[in-house]
Amino acid sequence: MDRPVPSAPKRTPLTASMGRTSAPLIHQSLPTVEEVSAGGIVVDTSTDLLNVAIIARLNRGGRLEWCLPKGHPENQENNEQAAVREIEEETGIRGRVLAALGSIDYWFTVSGHRVHKTVHHFLLVSTGGHLTIENDPDHEAVDVAWVPLADLGRKLSFPNERRIADLAREVLPQYL
Repeated sequence: MDRPVPSAPKRTPLTASMGRTSAPLIHQSLPTVEEVSAGGIVVDTSTDLLNVAIIARLNRGGRLEWCLPKGHPENQENNEQAAVREIEEETGIRGRVLAALGSIDYWFTVSGHRVHKTVHHFLLVSTGGHLTIENDPDHEAVDVAWVPLADLGRKLSFPNERRIADLAREVLPQYL
């Protein structure tokens, strides 16, 4: 006896691109966590190069990423105080805040939750210290370097931080 062949669910271009048929999509929201960090650009104004201290971290894939030093405020710190402390901890360079450079925010997912992170950036002038990652309590930084402000955009890994570097180049001359 011949048996009828069941017909497959109809696939539209949209469902084909989504890798499914017309069955309903089950959407489960991940819990969201809000995080705040502060950091920025600390400039050595003792030379014409206007060197900036930046750090390298390994991402989850093990790739080296050069970025601006930053971290979470502790205790009753405001964002400006946290930026000064975090920059010194991660780079070894003490600094004094000259100006706020603005904030960036982005989303990422980790360990079953979404993180909405806001980072407040400041422009600082170096007041002392020497480059080291030895004082980084979280040991996130794997390297630290001085980079001329003019080359900073080519060295930083993230476009949003390159925009902060562009803004620092615009703002810094009024403080020199």
